[in-house]
Amino acid sequence: MENKLAVVTGAAGGIGAAVARVLGERGVTVAAVDRDAERLRESVEKLTADGLPAAAFPADVTDSADVESVVGAVEERFGAIDFLVNAAGVLRLGEVSTLSDDDWNSTFAVNATGVFHLSRAVVNRMVPRARGAVVTVASNAAATPRSEMAAYAASKAAAEMFTKSLGLEVARYGIRCNIVAPGSTDTPMLSSMWRDASGPRGTIDGRPDAFRVGIPLRKLARPEDVAHAVAFLLSDEAAHITLHTLTVDGGAGLGA
Repeated sequence: MENKLAVVTGAAGGIGAAVARVLGERGVTVAAVDRDAERLRESVEKLTADGLPAAAFPADVTDSADVESVVGAVEERFGAIDFLVNAAGVLRLGEVSTLSDDDWNSTFAVNATGVFHLSRAVVNRMVPRARGAVVTVASNAAATPRSEMAAYAASKAAAEMFTKSLGLEVARYGIRCNIVAPGSTDTPMLSSMWRDASGPRGTIDGRPDAFRVGIPLRKLARPEDVAHAVAFLLSDEAAHITLHTLTVDGGAGLGA
């Protein structure tokens, strides 16, 4: 993977930042994208301080014009994009009866429409070169219903099926499109769901009242666990894998 170029969204923190670091450690130049310009700058500074090749490209994935502009800027600065990782995501909790229009629309704008914007902009540039790989970070919630997570689960299911449909269309150009579906991962997004100090234990043990079975491996995923799965699917080790979902959830979805 050395001397390749990757665009990674959601790179200011969480799984996106871990993906940027793992790819950088493998010799990939990372164009880090996030709408939080200050946190993105700090994240990229940590990478470059460790000698990893990375640069910050602040952008809003929900804005198609902004996305086209930043993708163009990446290629103008670094050359042809080899990899795209769609890791930007938001979570809005609540039962359907209490979800607002903004909760629903903002969730889909980032988690599904943002994937469309980035994938279209990058893959349109990959097609003439007949090479490239895309990984979308979805969720095990795309296949396992979760109470109070209807908007999130639906948006991730949309992103997953979009990525597979895109992969079918561009397979003839040698472009692979896959999905990594994390479960509960030790990130700020997960901790935002916890109401008190018992949150981590409840996530691992499960909650029968919410029809959650817990995590059979008895631990939360680390962001790096997800990032290594992403790197595998981008790499030549996965050269004959496309339209695939790799679930990284410690068994929480019972193989769904």
